Amino acid sequence: MSGPFDTGVPTNNGCSNNEDYNDNNEATRDKMSQFWREHSSKASLEEMMLDDNAKELSKDELPEILSLLPGIEGKTILELGAGIGRYTAPLAQQAKHVTAVDFMESFIRKNEEVNGHHKNVRFMQADVTKLEMPPKSFDIVFSNWLMMYLSDAEVQALAEKVLTWLKDDGIFFFRESCFHRSGNRKRSFNPTNYRKPSDYDSLIQSAGIPIPGENGGVMHFGFEIQLAKSVETYIKAKKNVNQFCWVIKKRRLQGMAHNGYKTFQQFLDAQQYTRNGILRYEKIFGYGYVSTGGPETTEEFVARLDLQPDQHVLDVGCGIGGGDFYMAKKFGAVVTAMDLSTNMIEIATERASQENITKVRFEISDCTKREYPAETFDVVYSRDTILHIQDKLPLFKRFLTWLKPGGKLLISDYCCGDKEWSDVFKQYVAQRGYTLYSPAKYGKLLEEAGFINVQAEDRTQQFTDILNREVARTEANKEEFIKEFSEEDFRYIVEGWKAKLHRCELGDQKWGLFYAEKAK
Repeated sequence: MSGPFDTGVPTNNGCSNNEDYNDNNEATRDKMSQFWREHSSKASLEEMMLDDNAKELSKDELPEILSLLPGIEGKTILELGAGIGRYTAPLAQQAKHVTAVDFMESFIRKNEEVNGHHKNVRFMQADVTKLEMPPKSFDIVFSNWLMMYLSDAEVQALAEKVLTWLKDDGIFFFRESCFHRSGNRKRSFNPTNYRKPSDYDSLIQSAGIPIPGENGGVMHFGFEIQLAKSVETYIKAKKNVNQFCWVIKKRRLQGMAHNGYKTFQQFLDAQQYTRNGILRYEKIFGYGYVSTGGPETTEEFVARLDLQPDQHVLDVGCGIGGGDFYMAKKFGAVVTAMDLSTNMIEIATERASQENITKVRFEISDCTKREYPAETFDVVYSRDTILHIQDKLPLFKRFLTWLKPGGKLLISDYCCGDKEWSDVFKQYVAQRGYTLYSPAKYGKLLEEAGFINVQAEDRTQQFTDILNREVARTEANKEEFIKEFSEEDFRYIVEGWKAKLHRCELGDQKWGLFYAEKAK
């Protein structure tokens, strides 16, 4: 992050008392007011977007952003940071009502001048940090370039307000500039907070509110990420992956449904795929990889796809992006890479930004809920991920729909043997929350989904060969591994890999490779 108000994620902005906290917030507001007074005198699109090419950018960006919203027809919408109203108008054309709010009077007056004929719009000049709205009064809260002008503490406070303002299962959409600036307008000073996407993930998901329920009980609500991704317009126009947007749902947190965690996403990030856990896997598999065989198996498997420049690949469960970077660099493929783990996408996005890799678009999303237009992709690719999905047949049907005619599917995945499982294996599968099938049954499911030329291969021998090599290499470099991680991490990896080998020896655990095609 950059800017004078970069304070991390502490709830009190790092201050020791409320007086200091309030002083810091007032200082933030003064700086931001000064910044926007400098860039709002004409109330123009170029000023608002801080870019001389604003009109050209907006032409593509506006429909892209609107396409990411859930159905807005008949909805009540709170638009924060509404500016001069480039989104107010299209929102008002479909919504039941829009409340448009902006900090700068010149912007909101221009908005009212242009869009005042929409009788379903209320225009408000207000500081969002002091804004109050009735509870459960909006279906959608929409924000475009706002929170990067707030301190961390203000972002958290706003997130909790939004939770209160939204109806149950309401949607919070927001978009921010991350890592660095995008606009080309000159600035005499720049107090903007260019956070990492993961900072927003942490700030927003840390928000939670208790609401009194029936019979004196309490219901707890929080946010669940539905989608987080780069804005495509900026990638195409500026080769810039730093424009990020989020679609987040207000959810009632129903106890501890996922092995002690409130959501499956939290389970992945807090248990199996912590940042440290991901990096120690990477140490074994190779830089950029968290799946069996790392670059070795990636090169072998991708070779079967005959990728061509600019073909579109969907990577389901992309991890930290090693395979995606390989497909983009080696073959010139354009890759949409999705994962439900925010920690995975955080690492992958940081590396894509550092290396300026623009042919890979990473997103946090759930493959069982994400929607893509039919016939979007030439290839659907997935490595050791679908074991997490309980109901695989509907997912395979989605893959078929998303593929172009003649498109290809390639999956590697954990599988199981045909015999009755040992108690150890049952315990392992239950603890991880996996749903496993034998390689043969897996192939039958792909055929049932409508794929042709299905090849279901039992690759367990290759799996065990790789595991043995990885264990031997890790043990040979024990001191280096412990220095980088810990003795506990070393034991976790070595014992875990040996346990996999034992499960394979028992015939419980298998590894499958699956290739299939969509009919032309």
